[in-house]
Amino acid sequence: VQLQASGGGSVQAGGSLRLSCVASGHMANRYVMGWFRQAPGKEREFVATVTFNSAATYYADFVRGRFIISRDNAGNTVYLQMNALKPEDTALYYCAATNVPTTDQRKYTSWGRGTQVTVSS
Repeated sequence: VQLQASGGGSVQAGGSLRLSCVASGHMANRYVMGWFRQAPGKEREFVATVTFNSAATYYADFVRGRFIISRDNAGNTVYLQMNALKPEDTALYYCAATNVPTTDQRKYTSWGRGTQVTVSS
């Protein structure tokens, strides 16, 4: 499956952004989808994931209550609504796909190019 992320940008602290990731390819809407991020000088880390039928979502502790992951299978798109953004949320955000619900990025087999999110104080 091929993934294309978009929606990044620059925003002030407390603001909101919505990232989108369009999946294409065979059975694209049957994958578990996740969002990850990598800040400068840091390791890439898990942000959120959603099962293929949206029955379950999982979040990293540092975004729980602020970010919401959702998907539209008809449009093969997964979203990450980011609210109450903080400067420490500044990172390159990636969407990824896997066959099993997991927060382990090593199990994600398809990755899109990142979209930059910059939050200023």
